[in-house]
Amino acid sequence: MSQSKDRLYDLLPAVYRQRDADQGYPLKALLEVISDQVKVVEDDITGLYENWFIETCQDWAVPYLGDLIGYRPVSHAGGPGDATTPEGIELNRILFPRSEIANTIRYRRRKGTLALLEELAKSASGWPARAVEFYRLLRVAQHINHQHLDRGKTVDMRSGDALERLGGPFDELAHTVDVRRIKSHRTRGRHNIPSVGVFVWRLKSYPITQAPAYYMDRDLNHFTFSVLGLDTNLFTKPVEEPNPVHIADETNVPTIIRRRAFEERMEDFYGEGKSLCIWRADLDHPIPIENIIAADLSDWSYAPLGDGVAVDPELGRIALSSSFSQENSDAGIWVSYHYGFSADMGGGEYPRKLRRTTGREIYRVGPFESFQKIGDALNQWNDDKIEDGKKRDAIIEIEDSGAYAEKIKITLESGDRLELRAANGKRPVIRLLNWETNRPDSLKIIGTGGDGGPASIVLDGLVVTGRGVKVTGELTEVKIRHCTLVPGWMQEDERQLHKSAAPSLRLKNTTARLSIESSILGPVLINQDEVQTDPLSVSITDSILDATGPEKKALDASGCPVAFAKLTVLRSTIYGETQVNSIDLAENCIFFGKVTVCRRQEGCMRFCYLGPGSRTPRRYNCQPDLVEHAAEEEIRIDAGGLGSALSTLSDVELKEEIKAAKERERRRVVPQFNSTHYGRHDYFQLADSCAEEIKRGADDQSEMGAFHDLYQPHREANLLTRIEEYTPAGADVGIIFVNFLEEKYERRV
Repeated sequence: MSQSKDRLYDLLPAVYRQRDADQGYPLKALLEVISDQVKVVEDDITGLYENWFIETCQDWAVPYLGDLIGYRPVSHAGGPGDATTPEGIELNRILFPRSEIANTIRYRRRKGTLALLEELAKSASGWPARAVEFYRLLRVAQHINHQHLDRGKTVDMRSGDALERLGGPFDELAHTVDVRRIKSHRTRGRHNIPSVGVFVWRLKSYPITQAPAYYMDRDLNHFTFSVLGLDTNLFTKPVEEPNPVHIADETNVPTIIRRRAFEERMEDFYGEGKSLCIWRADLDHPIPIENIIAADLSDWSYAPLGDGVAVDPELGRIALSSSFSQENSDAGIWVSYHYGFSADMGGGEYPRKLRRTTGREIYRVGPFESFQKIGDALNQWNDDKIEDGKKRDAIIEIEDSGAYAEKIKITLESGDRLELRAANGKRPVIRLLNWETNRPDSLKIIGTGGDGGPASIVLDGLVVTGRGVKVTGELTEVKIRHCTLVPGWMQEDERQLHKSAAPSLRLKNTTARLSIESSILGPVLINQDEVQTDPLSVSITDSILDATGPEKKALDASGCPVAFAKLTVLRSTIYGETQVNSIDLAENCIFFGKVTVCRRQEGCMRFCYLGPGSRTPRRYNCQPDLVEHAAEEEIRIDAGGLGSALSTLSDVELKEEIKAAKERERRRVVPQFNSTHYGRHDYFQLADSCAEEIKRGADDQSEMGAFHDLYQPHREANLLTRIEEYTPAGADVGIIFVNFLEEKYERRV
């Protein structure tokens, strides 16, 4: 609660205040200074009291409170981070989970219970989980007078729902005994008497609220939930479990909604505020649940009748009947749904830290706002500019998750500062269409220059598709944060494997510094006049640059060997070739493609993976350099030992053996991703089979690449240790990551 600066002065008798007023309030000024210092002391005393409790204490006090109750951090999860940096604070939150320390005593009292494993997963790692006792799924003969109806059942070929869940976290069918251990470092087994599995979901479920569906076929009334026209797995909106002893089911975790589950328990998934909802013609009332039909629309062969609306949650498709009226057809379809992804990256409705608005003019865009289009707000901003510059620092904020198909051209004069952003909790999509038939369109940002000071622009929270963004002219800075510039522009369904390498961002003869933060982009093309300018400064942080192929150009210049740019890239994944003038610093990154740098004597690359044949500045702890050096050292040591098989080799044969060993190691540490197709929920997520040198290859033992700040190796190590601590002797508990690699789809294809 804020205190008045005059609170001490107000305590004085009126006679002293009256005499002070006669002399120009010198006593009041003195007491204001004293009041400020009193407030500092009071805040410090309040902070000391709040630091007594785990719920209100500051982050630095959490390890000390944990030490009071005997909580020990996991040593092999890595050392604590620097508490003075944002990265160190975030790492310490993983190593010292506040919720786990708060519940440590309660967990000790519940040691050995199944539901405790789920709570441990949530508090120790932040991952939702489902615990399964595999002995309950063993195929055993039961006594007819003492039946266990909750045990595994023999296969009923008529139960399609049970067959779909076979082998997954919600399996209920009986299995034969598997003697392999669930924690084996070779081939894991599951179904044995001591085996307990903790299935964890590393993905998050993100909402899209009242967005337009994509019209695939106007003659047949076919739609997709994704406004980009992509097939999208719909995810559940997890609901809280009813009590502490409840074992999670499909509604409590962020998992893909199955067709059969949607058909049998539609009321759990469909409706306002639930996992998905559909509106037709207007947003006043959603389509009634009795009109919704669960269907397989993989080949669009199913057509509903009358007012029926067919929904395929596994592909994110919608089909309407042929009798759908023209009046409703013009109004379109609006949808709310949830999709899965690994982190808060790219355009999305997750909360973001928006820049200050004090003293800045805000132009709001949306169906119920002053401006219906982005172009109208831009025109008004241009008209409102005045000589003193009061309205040159402005914000254009989009207040909904709609699609804006319009031609956008932003002209920034000297002294202009503009931020084009989505409101918090919204994800607008800008569709750049073919407005000019004789040349490609783009979102154009033009700086005109002048003597009025720097001009800059910020794009925040947007999804841009259809074409790319083009920047030209004299600008100070172009910042792209939490945006998606769709790689390959408008892609087709991933099974058609049709992708384009068209640039998502093009900078031509501009003075702007480019800053990319927590974003997803396609190729970046830089064309600069090398004679008249310095290299363009480019900074990429916590982002993905996707050229749609490792042999394509992710960052380069057309018609030139390298882009005339100076690059700084931190905690990012670049899928494609990188060709730049110099690299100041590259840290904790994955360059899945060849890197070519002109000025090798400048800069440094540390804790990165580099594609074969890369020409870079000096490297420190990079892959595959480390494994190649280790392989060579091992062979040379073996060759020098007496009696070794390698000691008899000639120098030529020894060199061939070293070359072959290096090649094996080089192939082993190549990063493996669950998917490289934009629109997939596991987009550029490292696979379980990826080498440990990549999954723990960063400077703080986290993973390399764009998802470094998730600290998943630390979460896993912390969870494993806590499970062993709270599991009774004799139990064999293992962690199983749910990656949604359903075998039924592979068989069907």
